[in-house]
Amino acid sequence: MVITLPPELETALNELARMRGVAPEVLALDVLRDRLIAMTRVVEPRDEWERLVIQTGTNCGVSLPHEALSSEGLYE
Repeated sequence: MVITLPPELETALNELARMRGVAPEVLALDVLRDRLIAMTRVVEPRDEWERLVIQTGTNCGVSLPHEALSSEGLYE
């Protein structure tokens, strides 16, 4: 796979890689690995308290727009 970076992203990647003393390709792979694996990782609770916190944050659907929560919006 070949990824073409826009100039500002390539500059930032090269600069950060230089500061860390690694090749830009190595840094890009590390960042992609960290981000992509974190997105697929399932959080397992370690105790009852964590289970309750994770359960509280469950997706309940869409958020209502601010207008729907105004006093006028409640009666429409």
